[in-house]
This record gives sequence, structure tokens and C-alpha cells, in this order.
Amino acid sequence: MAGYPQETFLNVKLAPDSFLEKKRRTASVASLKQQLGFMKSTGRYEAFKLKWLPVYDEPPAIWPIGSWLFWDSDIGKWLEGACYFLHTDYDAEIDAAVQELTDMLSNAQHDDGYLNLHYSIVEPTSNRFTNIRDFCELYNAGHLLEGALAHEHYYKNDKLLGPMIRYVDLIIKTFGPGEDQLHAYPGHPELEIALLRLHERTHDKRHFELAKYFITERGNPKGVDGRHYYDWEADKRGDDPNARPYFYPERTPSNWYYSASVPLVDMQTVEGHSVRPMYLLTAVADMVRIDKANTSDLRKAIVRLWEDMVSTKMYVTGGIGAMPQYEGFGIPYFLPQGTDEGGCYAETCAAIGIMMMVERVLQYDLDGSFTDILELAFYNAVLTASSTDGRKYTYVNQLASSDANPAERSEWFRCACCPPNILRTLAIIGGYLYSQPASTEVSAKHIAVHLYSSSTLDFTVSDHPSSLTQSTDWPWSGNVEFKLETSSKAVRISLRIPQWTSEWSIEPPPPYKEVTKGYITLPAEYLASNPNFTLKIKLETRILASHPFVNTDTIAVARGPIIYCVEDFDNPWVDDHFKSLQLDPDAVVTERAVKDPSTGEEYVALDVHRGASLLPIKSLKAAPSIPWKTLSKAAADAEVIELLHMVPYYFRSNRGGRGMARTGIRRWIR
Repeated sequence: MAGYPQETFLNVKLAPDSFLEKKRRTASVASLKQQLGFMKSTGRYEAFKLKWLPVYDEPPAIWPIGSWLFWDSDIGKWLEGACYFLHTDYDAEIDAAVQELTDMLSNAQHDDGYLNLHYSIVEPTSNRFTNIRDFCELYNAGHLLEGALAHEHYYKNDKLLGPMIRYVDLIIKTFGPGEDQLHAYPGHPELEIALLRLHERTHDKRHFELAKYFITERGNPKGVDGRHYYDWEADKRGDDPNARPYFYPERTPSNWYYSASVPLVDMQTVEGHSVRPMYLLTAVADMVRIDKANTSDLRKAIVRLWEDMVSTKMYVTGGIGAMPQYEGFGIPYFLPQGTDEGGCYAETCAAIGIMMMVERVLQYDLDGSFTDILELAFYNAVLTASSTDGRKYTYVNQLASSDANPAERSEWFRCACCPPNILRTLAIIGGYLYSQPASTEVSAKHIAVHLYSSSTLDFTVSDHPSSLTQSTDWPWSGNVEFKLETSSKAVRISLRIPQWTSEWSIEPPPPYKEVTKGYITLPAEYLASNPNFTLKIKLETRILASHPFVNTDTIAVARGPIIYCVEDFDNPWVDDHFKSLQLDPDAVVTERAVKDPSTGEEYVALDVHRGASLLPIKSLKAAPSIPWKTLSKAAADAEVIELLHMVPYYFRSNRGGRGMARTGIRRWIR
């Protein structure tokens, strides 16, 4: 059985004063209704009444994609998040909105089960399924289906899941290997994820088989009449081969943009739009979990593509995607921090995709190297996407600001995929803390602790209620106190030991301290005698460098899972987005507990004492080069900054200021 966080979050109670609960609660109290307001004011909420709206007359902002094309998915994600919050934070207004949306969706469904805004209003229904590559019908269906699963879980009825299963029945009839079927697969993966979750709920083999078909057929170079499906489809539509979609990196075909240039088992590198491969690999990992015996090649592909991404295409924040034009991956080691340097996108949804993928991998492979990246992505690339008050967001998460793209937040976006995505993620964040790997003994229980936060996990062993409680101030303190309450003497607990820590201990000491793939497993005998124990993980300031092939001699500062940045709010002297700032990797850095007066945010700030300086850029002129001795002398003699203040990257753009921020800082060689 899968332990999807979308269900297991209900077994975890986050402590009221914990860091994670404060973020979750903010999303519930502020973000949920604020996003509902924007759903209504932009036309999304009532769109399924299928009436013509003025926005449909507007030319596509990003040709050929109309701004309304993803509205179905926006509704699906918001509805999903709302249902999760109704479990824990009931609100009558949200309840009424969910039920009204459910009625509108059901009433908008065609007689044969079809359900999509664009091909019900803007284009004739006869054109449906003619642009699988770009128009995201199946992506939208996936998010509506996940919303329906959450709806059924809360309301215990099939008012939304029933119609969505009818839609899935139509998709099963339409797509597949048969002669009378379309040999297609979603242009943007997501339905695959939803189908596998649906299979877990219904045990209908057809749902698994359709997801499997979409995954394994993807990238088939001879899918239809000896041609790639997307190319065949484009010709059938009569597309002009010289009319390049705005987001294409090159002339058609650009099938690698869709992570569909070759079959997944043959793919050697992550490519294209960064969200697509993360959602695809999430589904692939779930498929491996379900069918381990027949998916060895897919499992190898997951590891191969993951290693390529983490080692050559991931930012220090856990963000991915260097190319703004197509919101995707660049060439290996091309990781500019901001627009002034040639790129950086790091979309919020891509980082959430990392979390989803890793959670599935951990179901069959307890590997801390994956979990460390999940934690990195969450605390930095994901958490930064919502302001501390839950009312403003980021879509793009650059590591350095510029005049063209200052560090700032927005209340909403024309393409609004990110706000409801982080909403639904925070709603179930408790489900990411723990998993229960399958045990070979029916009467035994194995608990894996992936993330640390004050919380209580409720579980059963041989029908006996049990619980595991954490007490900690993570991510600011590395001390985690555990309390196991159970009548069973057959409970094992695996604790993640982050790769970044230099020192850790457990009190009382366990019989052995062997760490296997980033986890130490406490045996049942130890826990029977020591139900109360403490894990101590050393949190200290770390200086991080990029791979030499990145060709930027910059360093970043971290403490525990938190990446830090500099902002003009704390360093008001800056006038160039910190481009000329230099940081000594051996500088003295001190820690300071802060409660920000304007936001109420509590965090650990870092102060660099006489370890930073400003390179005198105005005195250096390239013609076209600068003598090395001239540059090194200027760098060494630069004006020293008495005190440089640093804050967590996730906290950027929350207190006002002039929108100047930077994460990777030029290395100062004195």
C-alpha cells in the first residue's frame, strides 16, 4: 500500500508552535481565501458555467497558449488544497465554495464524460484531443482528478470523483495501443500521477495500465506511421513548421522541451521544461513502487536522470531550471544566478515536483541522498514562494536580483500554477515527515523519519494504538527529542542523518551507529528499553561552492538545511544588487536569533564580521581584458565591510526594500 502524503498527513499532528505548523496554518488562514478571491475575480471560479468571458477574446500572451488554458488545473489544485484544509481547519465559506465548484464541474461535463474548458467554450468540441502536445487537456484532467480524490476523501461521496472517473473512462477508450486509439501521451505529465493514485483507491487495473502506457510510450520515435506522435499530430493539424511557439528553444520539432525526445529508458539527461520531468519521474517512481519486478529499466532511469540533475543542473537552493525562455534546464553546469548573468528561473512548481518525486522514491528505497534534496528544496526553493503572511507569491525564484528583475512578490499571476500548488503542498506537509516502509513481519512496524519538526505520528501495531512524538526547534536547533508510546516490542525507527552535518549523536547511545544510505535504524530491542531518546545534529555555518565547471567563483552560506542570502533591507548601502560584493570563505560568521518586528518571523540571522568587501568596479576597465595583477590587487585592497547581514533565502522580499538580493557571492581572495 502507498503512503501518499495526501492521505497520511491526517496521521500527523504538527505542534502549534512548530515552524512547519506556522507555515501550514498561515496557508490555511490567509492563502486559502485569498486565492479563492482571485479565482473569482479573474473568472476562473465560474468558468465551468461555460459562459463566454472577455478574456477569451484576448490574443495569447505566450503564443499559442491562451491565458485561460490552465484554468481547469488552477481550480483542481485549489479545490484539492481546500479539501485537505477542511479536514483540519473547517471553514463554512470554503466548504460552500468547494461544493459549488463540484456542482459546476459536474454540470459542465459532456454526455460522454469529456470535461475541459477550452474545448467546451473557445474551440469547438470536435477539435478536442487534436493538440495533445500543447493544449494540456490531459494535464488539466490530472489536476481535476487529484482534486476529486481529495474531495472523495473528505466528503465520503462520489459527487466529483464519479464524474472524473467517467472522464477517465473516456480517456481510456481514446488513448492506447489499439488501431482505433490515439498513440499519444500528455504534453505535460500530471495525469499519470493522478491515475496511479486513482488505481490505489479503486484497484481498477485499467487505471494503472493507462498510466503505464503514457509513461512507456512517451518519446517513441515511431509512434504513428513510423513518426513521433507530436510530429505526426502537428502535420495533421496543418501547423506551419516555421511558426515557432514562443516557448520553443529552437525550430520545430522541439520534443525535448516536453521530455519526449526519446523513450524515458533511453534518456541520458533531464531536459526541457523543468516541471515536466519532475512530474513524469514522480509517476515513474510510483509505478516502480507498485510493480518492482517489471520496472528495473525505469528504476535505473530515475537514478540516472536524478544524478544528472543534482550534479549538473541544480541550484544551491534546490531550485531547477536556468532558462527563462522555456522555464527549463540549460546545458550542464549552466547555472546563472539572475537575469544579469544570462538566466535563472527555478520555478516553484519544479521544486514541488522534486518533493513529490522523492516521496515516491522513499517508498521503495530509503536513501537519504534523495531526502536531503527534498529538505533542501522545501526549505528554500519551495518555502520562498509564499510570503510570511501567505498573501504574496513568487513564480520565479532567482538567486540574484537585477534592475530588470528585482526581488519582489506578486499577489497573483496570469499563469497561476504556483500559488495553489504551494497551497496544497503546505496543507499536507505533515505527510512528508514520516513513512512506514513495509515490514516482512505482520506484527512488526518500521517507522522512517525523513524530516524533523515538533509533531506526533499516530500509528497502529497489531491493532494497538501507538505514537511517535518529536520535540524540536528545527530548522534552527538540531536537538530532536523523541518519545515512543506503544505496547509493542516490535517497532523499529529509522532516523535520517543529513549528509551536511559534521557531527551527530543519539542519547542514550544505541548498540551501533551504522548509517546506511543516510539513515540509522534503531532496533526494536533498543526502543523497548529506551522509548525516550534524543537525536542531536550539529547545525553550523557552512560555506558552499559550485562545481568548478560552473565557472563562477562564488560561494554561498548555509546553516543546516537553510540557505542564506543578502538583502538591501539589512545592508542599505548596496546599489548594484551586490554584484561587486566579495566574501571571504574563512570569515568570522556569528549567529543571532531574530524575531522580525514587521512580520513576526522568527529565524537565525548570520553576521559576517569584517569578512566582506566591495570590489572597486568603477576603477576596473576591461579593454577588453584586465591584467591579473591589477584585478587581484584591487580585490585584496577593497573596502572592508564591518558587518554584513544575511537572512534565510526563503525570507527574502518580505520586509520591503529596493528589491536587491543575492545568494551566491563572489569569493574574496585576500
